[in-house]
Amino acid sequence: MYDEIVQKFQNLEKKLADPSISSDTKKLKDISKEHSELKPLVEMINSFYIFKKNLSENQEIIKDEKDEELKKMAQEEIQELEEKIKNIKKDINKDLYPSDPNNKKNIIMEIRAGAGGDESALFSADLFRMYSRFAENKNWKIEILNSSRIGIGGFKEIIFEIKGKNVYEKLKFEAGTHRVQRIPETEKQGRVHTSAVTVAVMPEVEEVDLELKTEEIRTDVYSASGPGGQSVNTSNSAVRLTHIPTGVVAQCQDQKSQQQNKEKAMQVLRSRILQKQEEDKKQKESSERKKQIGSGDRSEKIRTYNFPQDRITDHRIKKSWSNISSILDGNLDPIILALEEKQEKLFEQN
Repeated sequence: MYDEIVQKFQNLEKKLADPSISSDTKKLKDISKEHSELKPLVEMINSFYIFKKNLSENQEIIKDEKDEELKKMAQEEIQELEEKIKNIKKDINKDLYPSDPNNKKNIIMEIRAGAGGDESALFSADLFRMYSRFAENKNWKIEILNSSRIGIGGFKEIIFEIKGKNVYEKLKFEAGTHRVQRIPETEKQGRVHTSAVTVAVMPEVEEVDLELKTEEIRTDVYSASGPGGQSVNTSNSAVRLTHIPTGVVAQCQDQKSQQQNKEKAMQVLRSRILQKQEEDKKQKESSERKKQIGSGDRSEKIRTYNFPQDRITDHRIKKSWSNISSILDGNLDPIILALEEKQEKLFEQN
């Protein structure tokens, strides 16, 4: 990867020296800007290569030299060079992979029951409880925006926002398919069933981040419903918003008034539209996706909760934890820390 960056920089320098480009003011300005932005990174990469070359030379001295004093000096220099290489790689990777600008944002999280019927809906409720407890431990605030309950206590779908410090940074890797293996409460013969729940994690988008034109949004109102689909009020307080250009839909029914539901639905709509834009962008940058722990695609199976064996496995990092009850009670820190460490290592390897 470093070679490609250096080659790109050298090509830019050739273009700057090309008379046909120097006569084109706009093209010259664009190339000069790109060259200027890339120059500090290339200088760090060149230093990295120099350090690596010096390291190799000192390692050869230790291998072949008979003079113990020279060997000792080479060993001391090796230690210094290894530290320099480690630090400059961090600086290069900070430049190549800047901190996610969304890390400090609040989030909107969506949990949906998938394969498994009622058992999947019950596990959706378990996951909602897990994230709620985790949020409480962090002194974050949580608010339900929309939910669709089933009669025995689960959720076909639940959408909620979490507000606090660096929420997206901590929970962004939760996006994907969560699989559960356990004996359902309704199972009389004691057979283990496999169900799935999908989770989406979206950074909260403010109006200033994404401006939506009023004429591009269709608003529908309807009566809010409770478990089983029955109407829970006679007024049309629930709101459904449709962004006509993209077809993205958001709805909210859990607030007290139609206006409050509309405001919350708009929050969800903005976040979903921005997520769609990001997904479209990532599809075009397939090589960039490979550097991430997970794409955040709901079709990607990221984790299995195996109750009979009291084991949770995250498939992206191939690591398992015991004590499911404690983790589902909100003690997610060990898993999140492992995911963050894996992401850092992936960056260091590039």
